[in-house]
Amino acid sequence: MTDKLQEMPGHLIRRLHQISVAVFSEHVAAAGLNLTSVQYAALSAIAASPGIDQATLAGSIAYDRVTIGGVVDRLVQKGLIDRRTNERDRRARVLHITPEGETVLREIEPVVAGVQRDILVGLSETERATLIALMRKATEAGNELSRAPRIAES
Repeated sequence: MTDKLQEMPGHLIRRLHQISVAVFSEHVAAAGLNLTSVQYAALSAIAASPGIDQATLAGSIAYDRVTIGGVVDRLVQKGLIDRRTNERDRRARVLHITPEGETVLREIEPVVAGVQRDILVGLSETERATLIALMRKATEAGNELSRAPRIAES
């Protein structure tokens, strides 16, 4: 049965995800930073879209709308983002990166670039490009099957 697993996309994707998380955690810790890959994705998205709301943030990084609150809470506690009242809807909150968050984002960007190389350590540049193109194609095709589909910002 074990040999069959090595031909199953689901098993291989799960294993590659495990590798990805381990490599990310190792590189980030070695750099003296304290951010998970999901926190990085959220921080990056907030920096790219100042004033984004939590629901839109969740959709933009394909993360569950219910649990994005915990990610946002931790980023606020770390002083990397802040919540502000939406000027158009006083009941709603919008997210902005703080100066400290901008510093952390600048520090982590080269670390994240290294992570990307090390996740696919056994592949040539051509193989990496092919794999990424195929993963993007499969992810986009199956997006609506996800419990947390990615919602492109308009």
